[in-house]
Amino acid sequence: MSKTIKLKKGFDINLVGKPQEKIIESKQPETYAIKPTDFVGISRPKLLVKEGDSVKAGSPVLFDKFTEQVKYCAPVSGKVVEIKRGEKRKLLEVKILADKSVEYVKHKKYSTSDISKLSKEDAFEQMSAGGVWPNVIQRPYGIVADPESEPKAIFISAFDTHPLAPNTAFILQDQGAHFQAGLDILKKFTSGKIHLNIKGGDEVAQIFSQAKGVEINKFMGPHPSGNVGTQIHHLDPINKGDIAWTVSPYGVAQIGKLFTEGIYDASKIVALTGSQVTDPAYVKTYSGANAGNLLDGHLKSGPSRIISGNVLTGEAVGKEGFLGFYDQQFTVIPEGDYEELLGWILPSTNKLSFHKAFGLLGFLNPKKEYVVDTNTHGEERAFVMSGAFEKVMPMDIYPTFLFKAIMAEDYDEMEGLGIYELVEEDVALCEFIDVSKHPLQTILRSGLNLLKES
Repeated sequence: MSKTIKLKKGFDINLVGKPQEKIIESKQPETYAIKPTDFVGISRPKLLVKEGDSVKAGSPVLFDKFTEQVKYCAPVSGKVVEIKRGEKRKLLEVKILADKSVEYVKHKKYSTSDISKLSKEDAFEQMSAGGVWPNVIQRPYGIVADPESEPKAIFISAFDTHPLAPNTAFILQDQGAHFQAGLDILKKFTSGKIHLNIKGGDEVAQIFSQAKGVEINKFMGPHPSGNVGTQIHHLDPINKGDIAWTVSPYGVAQIGKLFTEGIYDASKIVALTGSQVTDPAYVKTYSGANAGNLLDGHLKSGPSRIISGNVLTGEAVGKEGFLGFYDQQFTVIPEGDYEELLGWILPSTNKLSFHKAFGLLGFLNPKKEYVVDTNTHGEERAFVMSGAFEKVMPMDIYPTFLFKAIMAEDYDEMEGLGIYELVEEDVALCEFIDVSKHPLQTILRSGLNLLKES
């Protein structure tokens, strides 16, 4: 039965640089990359290509030694021009010099009636070979799903409340048939429900309102109401021993297109956002696109930080970096490479802050858009027990005590305090408002890794 859930806890970060719903022309990158670091859970990536090899879009590029059946594929056709490694020869990027026109690896096409007759095993075989399986994320741990597991349910968040987030319905325009096919394929992997969660109070796009075989739930409230972890907590919480899967709407459509058209299509409509972008809007490109080429001609002058993703959970990639596999936006904001004398104590009406004492009067104008930079306005210090975390986390979890349990490596406390329900994006807002300046997302991941490896 569908539910409507209204959340009061949270905090919307209202920034300058929201994308207009239009697609603008942009220089297409010459190089693209697939980055093993995008995929949480890959511990021993093994290459299937070498420098100088030619690949097609959908050609397998690498796999994980512990899940060899799951392939990670090239987003475009072209030549492998560089295999970049870091410390201890850690594989960082496989760069591809793209062809002028994309050639695809061909897979079997299925009609709607054929999809309904497919077995789970046949569906997985095509998803694995076709490169779309990494769209399926497993909770707990937030890793690429284990194909041997069966989730109790699958969750899809059809809206994003992160700062400057793109409109999900806009980036999936004309993808309705592929989206439904993706839902039909995913249904084969669970005996439970597929929860499609939409934003309450807004007009619902047809791609979601007309979806079949799903339970449509409505969520209302500030960020993080769009986080799939928040939605799982209020619909069907994850306890020890439970497994749930999550898939982004883009991932669902990409899965469907593999079956309906027989190709791994990594094309994306990507939002260019942030106060340092001259004309925030959308562009068409492919997963793994080079940031510098795509943003060329769209940036304001001055030192800037280019982020693949949003300002809370994204990765700083710079002009030489690439769009992440799971990202639908580039965010560009000013660098904060300066020092403030008593900056944390001087009253101001121009600073965005959850704490009313710091952002004086800002809370009286909740619709005001702010220009923020990367300055942290302080240094790391001991945990301050302010009770603020609980005000922005709409879950029955005590974040401060959980972080302390992780730092103490207390396994029982971590489990008891609800770590299995969380991944990095679920605590990103806590990190943003933390007056103690702790890297809470990194701390949480260290705890998840401890439990996963134990």
